[in-house]
Amino acid sequence: MFRGNAAHTGTYPGPAPREFHRVKWKFPTGARVVGSPVIEGKVIYFGSDDGNVYAVDAESGQQIWKTATRGPVPCTPAIDHGTVYFSSYDGKFYALNAQSGAVKWKFATEGERRFEAKGLHGWQPKNQTFADAFDVFLSSPAVVDGAVYFGSGDGNLYSLDANSGELRWKFRTADVVHASPAIVNGVAYVGSWDSYFYAVDVGNGKEKWRFHAGEDPLVHNQVGFQSSPAVVDGVVYTGCRDAQLYALDATTGKEKWKFDNALSWVITSPAVMNGKVYFATSDSSLYHVVEAATGKPILKQEDKAFMFSSPAVTNDVVFIGVLNGTLEARDRNSGELLWEFQTETSKQNANWILTAERRFNVPLFFFDNWREAPVVSADRQFAIGAIFSSPLVANGVVYFGSTDGFLYALE
Repeated sequence: MFRGNAAHTGTYPGPAPREFHRVKWKFPTGARVVGSPVIEGKVIYFGSDDGNVYAVDAESGQQIWKTATRGPVPCTPAIDHGTVYFSSYDGKFYALNAQSGAVKWKFATEGERRFEAKGLHGWQPKNQTFADAFDVFLSSPAVVDGAVYFGSGDGNLYSLDANSGELRWKFRTADVVHASPAIVNGVAYVGSWDSYFYAVDVGNGKEKWRFHAGEDPLVHNQVGFQSSPAVVDGVVYTGCRDAQLYALDATTGKEKWKFDNALSWVITSPAVMNGKVYFATSDSSLYHVVEAATGKPILKQEDKAFMFSSPAVTNDVVFIGVLNGTLEARDRNSGELLWEFQTETSKQNANWILTAERRFNVPLFFFDNWREAPVVSADRQFAIGAIFSSPLVANGVVYFGSTDGFLYALE
């Protein structure tokens, strides 16, 4: 499932390629791939914004099946007991047969939508309601002990019976829930765009505690949880668009520490391994490693562009996607850049979105804050082969999607 397990630790067993050798294969879809792939046996499963979920042979990259929905699928599927679970922007939650792609059941939520607000990000006119172009992911499901858990744009966290699709319970928040719940020790942990982070009892759907993060009533920029939590050793680690990385006590919800990122969103879901937390920022384009116990900085490196992709951590290499169309491999201990892969669409650099150094040419593509300009600007930024997808590392191969419509396998 998303981030490797129900605790969302973002860690993967080795080996991992410390040198780039070749593109093993790339698989085309009809639209951008922003969710992450998962692997079960020798099959890769992933969704695309073309509305399909695909099963692809991990070795050859050949399609095994695809199943259509009526909306984009920008989430990461979960695989459990021969069933593929995922959400679609058509407002349905699906369970498919993993071998054939046949629909086993589907569940109707109250409907999907993106986060929206008046005068969002300072866009004009200030009394106009805008859907957030940067709300790019749907909530990815977690499956534990015969139940499946996921968030929805309708503001609910859902728990369904994994076999039948029947509703076990739903927990209402005050806004969109597109973060992915982590399930640990009978508790579901997830943040909402209402600026609260919740712990919910998985048995009865009742709130155990909530934590209030930053508010931004003016332009609604520094508010909301888009990052998904990692839960390790009784601590919940999660990023927030209020520019903080939080460490919360898993039992009480009390803040243990927070790491301030100077107005830069933390969209990435943190990875936690051997007492260290790995994450990255958007606008400030920073790669961070901090102490899990204290939040004390261990490593900080400036990157070239915004990062929404979540780091995949192996024994000695960390992989992360960058919105300039680059996948990076870094040494886990030193942070040294071992190698990078650039998508062809990024190299083509339509509309001169990137500078020669592959940084964003921000004044050129964020050219106005009026009418359709913000949406056009975001679309141009996303269209250059950007990597929102969080890498999957399996059997010495790195798998990830790109907004160029391809799923890549690198070794």
